[in-house]
Amino acid sequence: MDHQIDEIDARLLRIVQRDADLSAAELAERVHLSPSACHRRLQRLRQAGVVQGHVALLDARRVGRPTTVFVEISLSTQADEVLDAFEAAVARIPDVLECHLMTGAYDYLLKVVARDSEDFATIHRRHLARLPGVAKLQSSFALKTVFKTTALPV
Repeated sequence: MDHQIDEIDARLLRIVQRDADLSAAELAERVHLSPSACHRRLQRLRQAGVVQGHVALLDARRVGRPTTVFVEISLSTQADEVLDAFEAAVARIPDVLECHLMTGAYDYLLKVVARDSEDFATIHRRHLARLPGVAKLQSSFALKTVFKTTALPV
């Protein structure tokens, strides 16, 4: 860990991860600090790179992307230029929410969102199957999201 996080910082981070829209006064009250002290701490956490931004979390169903598919990908080689080309290309596919280099049976794990299975088939055919160096793809459709969070334990 690059930045030392004390208990007040941890409390502040737990709160803003769940509701970044709180006013400075509401946040300060919940953390039990003055608004100016709370603001200084949050600014310090931003400058240290602990807090990297504020985003709106969308409901995938309500924006027409209710289907989540996890795609395991094996590459034909582990050469740096193939890995770099694959990573650059996959980052340009808007339907891919996450891409992880893995240990184990597959090289990469992708999290993809789609409108439905037909939409995923199109994404697969037009984008995933054409990624550089791909030797094998295996897709698994999520039947139900049991639990999901973006909040890190601090």
